Amino acid sequence: MLEFEDQPCCPVSRDWVNSPSVVVSGNLEAPKNEGKCEDSDSPVTKKMKLEPEAPAREVASDVTHRQSFDKQESGQISPTVSSSNFTAEGLATVTITAPSGAKVVDVYRTGAKCVPGEAGDSGKPGPEYHQVGLLRVKPGRGDRTCSMSCSDKLARWNVVGCQGALLMHFLEEPIYLSALVIGKCPYSQEVMQRALIGRCRNVSALPKGFGVQELKIQQSDLLFEQSRCAVQAKRTDSPGRFVPCGAAISWSAVSEQPLDVTANGFPQGITKKGINNHQARSRISKVDLFRSFQKLLSSISEDKWPDSLRGQKLETYQEYKEAASAYQEAWSALRRQAFGSWIKNPPDYHQFK
Repeated sequence: MLEFEDQPCCPVSRDWVNSPSVVVSGNLEAPKNEGKCEDSDSPVTKKMKLEPEAPAREVASDVTHRQSFDKQESGQISPTVSSSNFTAEGLATVTITAPSGAKVVDVYRTGAKCVPGEAGDSGKPGPEYHQVGLLRVKPGRGDRTCSMSCSDKLARWNVVGCQGALLMHFLEEPIYLSALVIGKCPYSQEVMQRALIGRCRNVSALPKGFGVQELKIQQSDLLFEQSRCAVQAKRTDSPGRFVPCGAAISWSAVSEQPLDVTANGFPQGITKKGINNHQARSRISKVDLFRSFQKLLSSISEDKWPDSLRGQKLETYQEYKEAASAYQEAWSALRRQAFGSWIKNPPDYHQFK
């Protein structure tokens, strides 16, 4: 999977960041081995050992997610840049026909699994299929991991900030997102507000500078050209199954390495033989970010260090994170009052120096 010819996307060069009009295309059809993009043996996957799940309930087999996008493209659903024109009864629902012929209002579903300890989804047809407000883990398909869902992470950042614990040593207040723009897709303003803000609305006793933010949530009428529905619409004659691309591109405002391009968690171009060396790490991995943090500390005389670090004998990544007392107090309050089932990584994950 890590060999160049096996990578799921075409290579991305540094020049790509300066030429946004360049379209990188690849074969989006699934390979014969449909599980290839979710390699169960990948060393980057953090799996959870859980009891086998009961078989999922079957719902109307003739219902497909495609129906919703057919409506959208035909003009019945036309998203615009607005933060108030969408309701759960509009873009977030679709009327389907059950095998019995009865009309049933269904909701757009997520494959993200509930974390252990949560109540779980009922699996009932229609809008009662999901239990809202629960913590979930990725991916939507395949084995469970320790990675929380995107909406859960955004909800957390909306309270404790997106800067993390290490950077908090050098800040007086956390860094918050002021707005979130969703691309053209099935959308509900009510659901977004509940998922990102409403779940944490009543969290209290936060340290100075921390608080639940009124994040501005809007939707654009622009459709991501490489999204699943857009690609499907262009390749209606393709018999293959579409699967998500395993590549990721991260931009940063640094001259020496503005792009970090990875495929399935590893830098693009890394072979299986090189997985165990430092070059196989992403530049935004915890280890590399910790190295940057240590480099910053070494460039400052100790008497000018932040009060949270001065005079302490800290060595591991975990110890430096725990030393950010205000951040840890805020995160503890949020976890205690709203996110009690949030998954914790095994202790040894953060014991590197």
